[in-house]
Amino acid sequence: MTIEAYVAKALELKASDIHLVCGLTPRCRVDGSIREMEARPLTEADCLGIARELAGESFDQAQAVGEADLALTVAGVRCRVNLFRQQGTWSTALRLLNDHIPDLSELGLPKVAAEFPGYSQGLVLITGETGSGKSTTLAAILNQINRNEHKHILTLEDPIEYVYTPDRCVINQREIGRDTGSFAAGLRAALREDPDVILVGEMRDLETIETALTAAETGHLVFGTVHTNSAADSIDRIVDVFPAQRQQQIRLQLSMSLKAVLSQQLLPRVGGGRVLACEVMKTDGAIRNLIREGKTPQIVNSIQTTGSIGNILMDKALQNLVSAGTISQQTYQSALRDQGTAGKTPADPGRGAPGFKRPPLR
Repeated sequence: MTIEAYVAKALELKASDIHLVCGLTPRCRVDGSIREMEARPLTEADCLGIARELAGESFDQAQAVGEADLALTVAGVRCRVNLFRQQGTWSTALRLLNDHIPDLSELGLPKVAAEFPGYSQGLVLITGETGSGKSTTLAAILNQINRNEHKHILTLEDPIEYVYTPDRCVINQREIGRDTGSFAAGLRAALREDPDVILVGEMRDLETIETALTAAETGHLVFGTVHTNSAADSIDRIVDVFPAQRQQQIRLQLSMSLKAVLSQQLLPRVGGGRVLACEVMKTDGAIRNLIREGKTPQIVNSIQTTGSIGNILMDKALQNLVSAGTISQQTYQSALRDQGTAGKTPADPGRGAPGFKRPPLR
């Protein structure tokens, strides 16, 4: 089978990812689980040929470093591709992207997420583990701005996944490694490129986070991603990147610039498919004080008591899904374990209660 045939088969199976590994039959991920595709096991020559075809002119560079990230269209489908050597042979992990940028209303997000495109400045974080749909959520938010505002949108991505068609906005999409050397370098340059809205594909190093905070403070609307499972963990992750003597300053900057955190995960839906579960934290005066004072464990209680502005804990979002029969009890318990709250009931102390130890960051 050709790579085009694998993509076509994956589409037929409604798969999200394809894995091509030497010695194994091609596999794909359907509703979060890996399953075999109907094909023979791949040989070393098969895997090398696939890597060469996908990498094209970049194959020599991939050969030199042992891996490559790229995004391209295969069989009419936009795909994010990672090529990598393992045990001397080439493997391919290929993520199938939507052929169009969905509307925010199609994603099953909390209603409060519809407010995010309307912010004029500040920092909005979209968090979750790999494969939780962060890129799709961000694309839907930016495309809503594109349709309704007259602004300059600048994205920094590794690699570029969704390609926007400019509507009312001017849009520039920069790919790390091809258009700029790093997120930090691209973000520094962005401040001289007259953007209104900036997307930072990954916020994980000190310089990138520092520059993103500066951009948010100086009148830009900045969207960024963090690989954490909750709002409180996201704040700790950002602060912990900095040396101890600077952490109080960063807490102060965060307290002033952070507008909202949306933490999401995709779960198997009863009857097939997947459903989105979200924790939302919009900042208010109380939450800003907790961030500034370093009392992040108490943020959970503040989220719990500010449902009127759209805030909701992940635990509550999961309870709503299992109560509605959207996810199974088994999926619910598994998700709670991932959150570090398995075995609790609504009457149990929350994660911000005295004596509760917050689970370690993942």
